[in-house]
Amino acid sequence: MYAIVRAGGRQEKVSVGDVLIIDKVNDKPGESIQLQPLLLVDGSTVTSDAAKLAQVKVTAEVVKATKGPKITIMKYKNKTGYRKRQGHRQPTTQIQVTAIEA
Repeated sequence: MYAIVRAGGRQEKVSVGDVLIIDKVNDKPGESIQLQPLLLVDGSTVTSDAAKLAQVKVTAEVVKATKGPKITIMKYKNKTGYRKRQGHRQPTTQIQVTAIEA
């Protein structure tokens, strides 16, 4: 059984035990969060009806807060000597899916 869930503005395919990296959430490690299901596949049964999906619960546990890869921003203007270098690491959260209850 797997589900397609909305996690941080993106859609992710999850099953029980999967570890995901999503946009930052303000929960502490060990806390449980609910993910919104968009599609549920159980064997040959595919559920996409909104009324039936409202009864489905996808639960995940926050593992830890992480950071994404470093990106480098370089600004440069020709003939003036202007150079500016800047870096950025997006804050993310690592979660583990614990249950899909249909």
